[in-house]
Amino acid sequence: MSIAAQRTDETGGQRTPAERRWWLRSLLALIVLIPATLAVMSYDSVRELLGNRDLFAKEVAWGSKARFGGSDWQLTDLRAALGRADIPPEVVPVLVDLTVTVGETDLQTLWLGCKVMLVDAAGRRWLPTAAVSFRQTDDAKTCVSAIFSGARSGDTLKIRETFLVPKDATATIQPAVGVASERPTFLLFERPRD
Repeated sequence: MSIAAQRTDETGGQRTPAERRWWLRSLLALIVLIPATLAVMSYDSVRELLGNRDLFAKEVAWGSKARFGGSDWQLTDLRAALGRADIPPEVVPVLVDLTVTVGETDLQTLWLGCKVMLVDAAGRRWLPTAAVSFRQTDDAKTCVSAIFSGARSGDTLKIRETFLVPKDATATIQPAVGVASERPTFLLFERPRD
């Protein structure tokens, strides 16, 4: 064996076959352990990231109810509120009405982070606005105020949210609802049939 082909350690001596086997085992262990350590260390962060986002749509047909967050949700109306002079012409105020039949009464836990939103065909999302208010003649609540309503099992809550949406998006918007107890899944309601 030539001098160039002989393996040497850091002191300049030759490695025995047993040392070479342990060196190879250590190298293979590092190849396995480093990715495994990264996966274990980042698991909680990834879970937290996915848990706070509405990623997977559960589609609900028009007029149907869906069990979500311990209650039954139904879209009852999606309409534009036209005729307001104080709103720029390129945006449209949109009202979303939902009816929720309360099942489990721990709404403060089940509906934590309740979010009604609008989603268009391009995947853009809009959250409710307080910039425009409409006089409500009924007992409609927002999603967040419904959490603290003290509703009992079997009660029906009317939820209404107001949005400002670009005029070009109104043809494809769909209402959606997300709550912390169901994330990363969210309800995506089919548009009302004309």
